[in-house]
Amino acid sequence: MAVLVTGGAGYIGSHMVYALADRDEEVIVLDNLSTGFDWAVSPAAMLVVGDIGDAELLDRLFATHHIDAIVHFAGSIVVPESVENPLKYYANNTANSRILIAAAVKAGVRNFIFSSTAAVYGIPEINPAAEDAPLAPINPYGRSKLMTEWMLQDVAAAHDFNYIALRYFNVAGADPKGRTGQSTPEATHLIKVACQTALGQREKMFIFGEDYDTPDGTCVRDYIHVSDLIAAHVNALDYLRKGGESGVFNCGYGHGYSVREVIDTVKQVSGVDFAVEVSPRRAGDPPALVAKADAIRAQLGWQPQLDDLQGIVQSALRWEKHLQQRNKSETAQ
Repeated sequence: MAVLVTGGAGYIGSHMVYALADRDEEVIVLDNLSTGFDWAVSPAAMLVVGDIGDAELLDRLFATHHIDAIVHFAGSIVVPESVENPLKYYANNTANSRILIAAAVKAGVRNFIFSSTAAVYGIPEINPAAEDAPLAPINPYGRSKLMTEWMLQDVAAAHDFNYIALRYFNVAGADPKGRTGQSTPEATHLIKVACQTALGQREKMFIFGEDYDTPDGTCVRDYIHVSDLIAAHVNALDYLRKGGESGVFNCGYGHGYSVREVIDTVKQVSGVDFAVEVSPRRAGDPPALVAKADAIRAQLGWQPQLDDLQGIVQSALRWEKHLQQRNKSETAQ
């Protein structure tokens, strides 16, 4: 049987593809390469360049390959952009997901893993936030993902179809084997931006708001190493294949770091005291967002191995240096 990975040429998706290939799974990657890279896909996987909103293409893939599971990463993820261009997010994250889910039901694919987000909680009344916390997203990105969760819940009630929605907190770091990482040049992830600034790729970086109700006034987030996140997906896949029931799980470590703490860690690891300026708050940013992640440990047997901010930064910095060298080599050719 094969696994269809949508968005498998992107940051998190490419890590999943390698993890599946390491298990000798047959992997089909569907990616339109709008933000992903063909070179980031494991050579062991089959890359199909196309869109999840293309129903005819999906029908052909399901008819051609014996796909028993879908891991759905494809989507738009930039919170401020979602505020400026909400229709893009409802089209890509919600409407296209509906097309993918419909094709899966039509083809009889029973197992579906969805890349959701902690943004569905909005500004939690209690941190760490548990899965049963009120769902009140404050930006179109979070709402577009929550709508897909609702669709999955309804479809699972109506069809022979089970899903796991994994609500990511802040994903960072890179593959410990150096095979892939966050490669989008203009990505907005804090640790990536800080690493780029440390390497001189940016003149300076910005802290967006220092007047939040947090210990140092900057936003607090729960940073999870991408490899631990992928381990959660692998556990979810095994769970569903064994007949596990549908569910929603947080993916985080249960403690957070402020923006200033992260920047200080990048400065320490890199040995570079780079320029940082304070700017006004960004639209759609909650003050603090930390995971209560007991359920995924108990029900899926998830055991994170890389809960260390310095280690996360070190892996991210190594990847940025690799990308820098790669880009130099391509420019020289």
